[in-house]
Amino acid sequence: MGDKIIFATGNEGKMREIRMILADVGRQVLSMKEAGVDAHIVEDGSTFEENAMIKAKTVMELTGEIALADDSGLEIDWLNKEPGIYSARYMGEDTSYDIKNKALLDRMEGVPEEKRTARFVCAIACAMPDGRSFVCRETMEGIIGYESRGENGFGYDPIFYLPEFGCSSAELTLEQKNEISHRGKALRALRKRLEKELGKE
Repeated sequence: MGDKIIFATGNEGKMREIRMILADVGRQVLSMKEAGVDAHIVEDGSTFEENAMIKAKTVMELTGEIALADDSGLEIDWLNKEPGIYSARYMGEDTSYDIKNKALLDRMEGVPEEKRTARFVCAIACAMPDGRSFVCRETMEGIIGYESRGENGFGYDPIFYLPEFGCSSAELTLEQKNEISHRGKALRALRKRLEKELGKE
């Protein structure tokens, strides 16, 4: 087994978050791009967990290193949990999030606050070269706001409102976000499990 951990993403915003949280696992954390992996992975699972595992196993098989992959998205209860596992591909992969966010706000027009409940879901899968694998899933609960707010986030952050903070997910600092975000929580759970698996109690 190698001494690296490859995270199956090319998203730099995501890699920043990942490196901060996995800084002390004692292995170099690389993105797929940095590891020289260029694979088109078809995510045809029906859940966040399945899609994350498909990606992690593919990258592990290509590199022989421990591979991590996340699948995350936004579930809006009023819209039958849409966009869900299609969050990245909602309205087409090349559509900007400004357009996606506006479309979701339009679809939620007139919906009262108590029915605007939503959550970000993140499932992170780990596939190890010796065949062991596991998935950690966490959520961040909130509501869909009435307008896009904030510059700090990416994706659907500007329309995801956190009543207890009185702001959108895109108005949090990176530190605050790592503390409470679905990905932050899933990465910390994953780090704990990974340290156990690596024999670092």
